[in-house]
Amino acid sequence: MKFLDQAKIYVRSGRGGAGAVSFRREKYIEFGGPDGGDGGRGGDVILEAVENLNTLIDFRYQQHFKAEVGMHGMGRDRTGRSGNSITIKVPVGTQILAEDRETLIVDMLKAGQTHLLCRGGDGGRGNARFKSSTNQAPRRSEEGFPAEEMWVWMRLKLIADAGLVGLPNAGKSTFLAASSQARPKIADYPFTTLHPQLGVVSIDDKEFVLADIPGLIEGASEGKGIGTRFLGHIERCEVLLHLIDCAEEDPVATYHTVREELEGYADVLVDKPEIVVLSKADQLLPEMVEEQREILEKGIGKKVYVVSGVTQQGVQDIHREVRAYIDGQRERRAMEGREDDVYQP
Repeated sequence: MKFLDQAKIYVRSGRGGAGAVSFRREKYIEFGGPDGGDGGRGGDVILEAVENLNTLIDFRYQQHFKAEVGMHGMGRDRTGRSGNSITIKVPVGTQILAEDRETLIVDMLKAGQTHLLCRGGDGGRGNARFKSSTNQAPRRSEEGFPAEEMWVWMRLKLIADAGLVGLPNAGKSTFLAASSQARPKIADYPFTTLHPQLGVVSIDDKEFVLADIPGLIEGASEGKGIGTRFLGHIERCEVLLHLIDCAEEDPVATYHTVREELEGYADVLVDKPEIVVLSKADQLLPEMVEEQREILEKGIGKKVYVVSGVTQQGVQDIHREVRAYIDGQRERRAMEGREDDVYQP
């Protein structure tokens, strides 16, 4: 299935049906009068967040969504049939933006969440509604209320607990494959990962979701390489895993390159907890790896972990550290009374 995280669609609810002008004229019935029924209500356009979807590819092949119009009223006080509503199913984590691509309409954060995007028009009143003591035979009815329509942008931000960042070929895909059942493409050239990948990691009878995004390069915030387009998929993460190839000539400079690109994208990523990891430890002698770790720790002032996705060295230790960060963040939110804010960036 091809990955697509942005799409533009047109939505329109159904207009209401018109009320009827009708009079009752039946043989042997003494009193007649107006009996025009009301028009039916137009259908709504409803959004629903569902599980088991992680792409917006369906909206590449269908961009127009229109609810059914309401039927007109009829004589004998018969109300027109209401139009059928339509429900658009989107992946959890989808943001709905106005046509300007800046105004947020709704953020679909939880499975089962629904949102009324366009309300159907009410049906018009038939002439039976206008009968009064001074107007026994009204010839007046109403047209149905108009529909609502709009163009909207859909932007998917995957829901993950932890996110992998680093330069191309930093070992992110290898680490994801070693940590979960995900099978990302792994090769010895840059940008083997062209779109985000998700994996479920199990550790000590607990699970968390790990996201891998395409690697960043210097100037990514200015559009170089794949740019920062996919960084939105880790905005909701509780913690970032910053992977650095242990064979880098200057691991400190490499670290700062990625951090500068994150800062150029948004402060929300810079402020997130970060675990720094030297990857591909199997490619160097242990003493050389330890030397690189000491250089990096001294240069950035943070603890540095060492892993190898190939030999599984240190992988479970990282999983436990990530799990501790996730639990800590959620406990902090619970104490602050923000239990429902689990997925907010």
